Parts: sequence; structure tokens; C-alpha cells
Amino acid sequence: MPPAAVSYYRATAAPYVPYAPLSGRHEARVAVVGGGYAGLNTALGLAERGVRDVVLLERERIGFGASGRNGGFVFAGYSLGEQALLDRLGEARARALFRLTLDGVARIRRRIADYRIACDAVDAGVIWANWFRDPRVLRARQQLLAERYGVEWEWLPESALRGLVRSARYHDGLYERDALHLHPLNYAIGLAGAASALGVRIHEGSGAQRLERTGAQWRVRTAEGEVLAEQVVLACGGYLAGLERRIDRAILPVATYVMATEPLGDRLEECLATRAAVYDTRFAFDYYRPLPDTRLLWGGRISVLDRPPRAVQRLLLRDLLRVFPQLEGVRVEHAWSGLMSYARHQMPQLGGDGHGLWWAQAFGGHGLSSTCAAGELLAAAIAAGDGGWRQFADYGLQRTWRPLGFLAAQASYWRAGFDDWLKTRLEG
Repeated sequence: MPPAAVSYYRATAAPYVPYAPLSGRHEARVAVVGGGYAGLNTALGLAERGVRDVVLLERERIGFGASGRNGGFVFAGYSLGEQALLDRLGEARARALFRLTLDGVARIRRRIADYRIACDAVDAGVIWANWFRDPRVLRARQQLLAERYGVEWEWLPESALRGLVRSARYHDGLYERDALHLHPLNYAIGLAGAASALGVRIHEGSGAQRLERTGAQWRVRTAEGEVLAEQVVLACGGYLAGLERRIDRAILPVATYVMATEPLGDRLEECLATRAAVYDTRFAFDYYRPLPDTRLLWGGRISVLDRPPRAVQRLLLRDLLRVFPQLEGVRVEHAWSGLMSYARHQMPQLGGDGHGLWWAQAFGGHGLSSTCAAGELLAAAIAAGDGGWRQFADYGLQRTWRPLGFLAAQASYWRAGFDDWLKTRLEG
């Protein structure tokens, strides 16, 4: 049976009354374009600070893009890596940026509790499993985090790791306790509900078609209405709105793939004796986690191609069976892909133009924490003029030169994948 075209998350999404499309002319202090994590966290952060004259516009449905399709991992850090942050920023600034994501993890926990967001949150940590025999990359990162960032990850020797993750594929690992995983779409729906309850006006089916400056305000036009706002936040991720060229051209919309098996029942324990989420040490790593109904959610691969469900299933099932051959014959019931926004410098892009236009994008590969941190920084900037967002000034709107950028990105992914393959073969 081919996998369903709808994602597991969409199939199990919490029901809610849809938000009406924008109609007519409206005014607001802030207009947010994009109903994913960055936009929702900004809107909710503003409302929590007393700025409730906010309109949020979403072209499709809340969490339509990467926010409702990802692996659901909540952990600290960035794709760029801790050593690269130190090399670029120095210890004080690197620690401050890293601290934002630690605070983001804590804030996500609090909001789930405070707003009673039913998103199947599992606060059981994340395991980084070593695909290779050489333990030095794990030891080096463990030492770096402890000495330079004040963060302790627990060492898992091979015997202990295999007691938790029952695969002969891995050799040693690190356990990050201060991490969790959740149903990402239901978390987004919960954020929207919390923001709406505090007065944020949310409109689905309201794609922003044009953005223009008019006097001291910004006008955002949709098919059936418009919003005049003092300030505008563009948070469109990999699904570009085409409103501001220099912002859109600074990211690459890149696909990743996810699937969910049938309920495994007791077979799940043949693979996992832990509720923690897992990812490995390769560049294009596998990432997976147990679901409450005993399914295994599995993701991986990075590509410029947004493949159909059958192709996603074929690729990911092969990857799964390399790790857990004991699941031979398992059925895949859902498989999907989605576009994440990536920057060339491998960091989020967060900034403003000094005239009321803000942006938050390039969160692909960072987990959910950085979007929470970004929303807080923008909310503080808009509500109180706080300058904390300038911590990301070194990682600006660097042009990606699409479509050539897609070719360069795919070539780098292939090269990194080949390096992983070669290292695996050399280790025997």
C-alpha cells in the first residue's frame, strides 16, 4: 500500500475552528506574514508583552510549511556548530547566542505547560549516536560544550548505547538531557490558539501579495483585503512570499524527507528501549523518534528536490532498514517532504531595516528552539526597542544566487554524502 500523501502530523492534527481569511481594510500596530513558528512566536511574544494589536497572515493553514512537517526535535544550538561560532564571534558572544537557544528550550516547555498545548511532548532528551567507530568527534564536542559553553552531555559507551538503541550500526554516543520532542503541527496550532486568545488577529487563506511603504506605514495586500501597519515581520521560511527581493534571495528552500511507519506494538521495543529522540553523526544524518501510538517517525536526507510520497518512502525505508534490519517488512503509512529555509552561512537570519520592516528566516536544521528565540528577540525589539536581535548581525542577508545556488548546494550535499560513505567503507 503506498503511503498517504498527507503527513502523519496533518492526519493527527488537533481540530480547531479555522481562522477566517482577511477581508476588507484593517489597521494594526504590527503585521506578521507567515503562520509558522517564527511568525507565531513573534506574535505571541508581542501579545505577552501587551502588544495585542497584531494581525498574522498565513497563505495556507497554520503550520503549513516546515513548522508542521519537521522531525519535532527541541534542542539547543545551531547547524553551524559550536566551534564555528567561537571562531567567528569569540567566546562571550558565542556563549550568548547559544544561551538564546537554551532559553528557547525552556520557554517551549513553559508555553506547553502554561497554555496547555496538547502536542505529545516527550521530555526525555536526545541521543547523538556515532555512525563511525572513531569516537574523537564525540569526545571533542563533549569537551567543547562543557569547557566553553557550560553544557554537559552524558557519554554513552557502545554497550550502553546499544542497550537503548538496538542497532549494530552505532558506536558510542552522547546524551543531551535538556531536550525534548513533540508533535510539531499541534504545537504550532497551540501557539496560534494562545496568541489568538490574547487578542492577535489570525487569518488563514490570506497570502500576502504585495508589500509597500505608504507614508509612515506599511501596506500588506492580500487577495481580498489589506492591512496598514506600523511594523511588518516577514517570517515565510522556505515558502517565499515574493514581497521583498533582498530578503527572499538570501535563503535556499531545501527539502528534507520524513515518514511514519505503521503502529509497531511490541516490535518498537526491538529497536528502541528509550523515549529519547535519536540522530547520528553523519552530515546527512538519519533522525527518528518513537511516537505515542508505537509508530517510528523517521526522517533524513537533504535535497533541492521536493519529492513525492512514494519516492520519499523508498529512500527512507532503505535508510531505516540499514539501522534496524529487524523491521524488515514494516509498512510505511505516511511519507512526506517539505521545504526548509537555509542560509549560506548556516545560521538563522534575523534583522530589521530601521524603518519598521523585520525578517526572521533560515531556521532549517536548527530544531525548534531557535525559532522561539527569534520570536522573543523580535517581540522585544518591536515592543520595547530592545537591541538583542543585533546579536545576529554577523549572519545577515547573504545572497544565495538561485538557481545556481541550488546546484552548488546539491553538489555540496553529494560531496558530504560521499565523504560519509567513504569513511564508513574505510572503517569496514
